[in-house]
Amino acid sequence: MSKKIILWIIVAIILIGVIVFFLEKSNNTTTNQNSKVIQVVAAENFWGSLISQIGGNHVQVLSIVSDPNADPHEYESNANDARAISNADYVIENGAGYDTWVDKLLSAGGSNPNRKVLNVANLLGKKEGDNPHMWYSPTYVNEVSAQMENDLITIDPSDAGYYRAQYATLQSNLAEYQGRIADIKQQYSGTEVASTESIFVYLADAAGLDLISPPAFIDAVAEGNDPPADSIVQFENQLKSGKIQVLVYNEQTVTPLTESMKALAATEGIPVIGVTETIQPPDATFEEWMNAQILSLQNALNANALGQ
Repeated sequence: MSKKIILWIIVAIILIGVIVFFLEKSNNTTTNQNSKVIQVVAAENFWGSLISQIGGNHVQVLSIVSDPNADPHEYESNANDARAISNADYVIENGAGYDTWVDKLLSAGGSNPNRKVLNVANLLGKKEGDNPHMWYSPTYVNEVSAQMENDLITIDPSDAGYYRAQYATLQSNLAEYQGRIADIKQQYSGTEVASTESIFVYLADAAGLDLISPPAFIDAVAEGNDPPADSIVQFENQLKSGKIQVLVYNEQTVTPLTESMKALAATEGIPVIGVTETIQPPDATFEEWMNAQILSLQNALNANALGQ
């Protein structure tokens, strides 16, 4: 074979290599352009955890309310929150009067014209004045997570298969704590329990427990108001009656009055189970947090049953 032919072969190999290189680079660039990272702002970290798990590496999620030492009802927004919501592709708010600061920021000018908003209360048919603690209902959690999946697909239809797979994984992960709620209902349906705040209402209903705390008391505490005097007396008498098996205590809406109820329960030998408004610890997933709380409730009910 002549040197000239060998030279042409070498040149041809080099040219082919160069063409392949630039084709791959072009394909990678196109892929990167088509891979959308959705900017998501969740008002609270319980909704933020769910959307993070459904969106996976196709979303960047900022959860604004996550401080374990603060009452979310009293949160005040700042300039960073306003900027994040203004630039977001997708905003998730609780609604029902729980995070009215979000609505104020949403109504401000200069926002992303294609921004999508999920108001959980509106989705579930709730309004201001209704119990806003919807994330404690397993049925509502399933409805909201399904809507989140649909919204992500609407925003980024090219990655629909990815979101569906992520959603299926989330549903599997949620099954443990939701199954535990079903177990409590099967074993302890009708058991009388109490709560210092309305945060426990949806969960008590799902678990078939009889939450007998005066509505006027627990609603007032949730809204940051003083409960009526007669509701305080009624609550104290309930705790002294010997009927209540567990007191659920909101660790993020602490007042001298709720502390006194907690102390009275302890005096009466009633187990006290702490729950929180936001995910604790903040780096846990929604289902890890919820399962730990419900396990504490289940253990307290079991212990009481064994002691009787």
